[in-house]
Amino acid sequence: MASSGLELLLVSLPQLARGAAQTLSISLLSIAFSTLGGVLYGVLRSLQRKVLDVPLRIYLELFRAIPVLVWLYLLFFGFPIFFGISIPSFTCAVLVLSLWGASEVGEVVRGALQSLPRGQREAGLSIGLSGAQLYGYVLLPQALKRMTPPTINVYTRIIKTSSLAVLIGVVDVIKVGQQIIERTYESVLIYGVLFLFFFFICYPLSAASRVLERRWTQA
Repeated sequence: MASSGLELLLVSLPQLARGAAQTLSISLLSIAFSTLGGVLYGVLRSLQRKVLDVPLRIYLELFRAIPVLVWLYLLFFGFPIFFGISIPSFTCAVLVLSLWGASEVGEVVRGALQSLPRGQREAGLSIGLSGAQLYGYVLLPQALKRMTPPTINVYTRIIKTSSLAVLIGVVDVIKVGQQIIERTYESVLIYGVLFLFFFFICYPLSAASRVLERRWTQA
């Protein structure tokens, strides 16, 4: 029994590797775009200008109130119906996860920036720094310690949520696992492999978040 399971894994390894590469591609792209969008969101929200606050709050609440799965269906199935725009499943998954992730990262960045003493901003402006220089050289570097642990937690959620992409036709590691199970009926073995795949990706990130949080709290 053990040997047959090992043989199945060896035969299925190339297929699982392709699915894992797809999952990691979606996750890494989404994390990159979420980080860029989140920093931009956090900076704009920290400016506390009503003309920016209103649309950014609407964006935040839309992605907080509506599940990621619904957004995937809306963009993948709804856009072709209502707007005649067809979005490839991979692109759709990255887009939705990036927009959702940016709202989560953005709130972390906003909170970290607003927790800094107001004197830091005033000191930077008083020596003639521009807005970009103020955030690039003074505020964001100081906020980095405060926002890194919760941001890493958002990254793990993005990786785990990427598994929803299977529902719009992305052949990721979950889909590949399902195909193998349908062919071999070895559900326990394959789901065990999928468990280990996500565990060994997400657990180190979660552990790093806790370590950084403890270290920087004590510093």
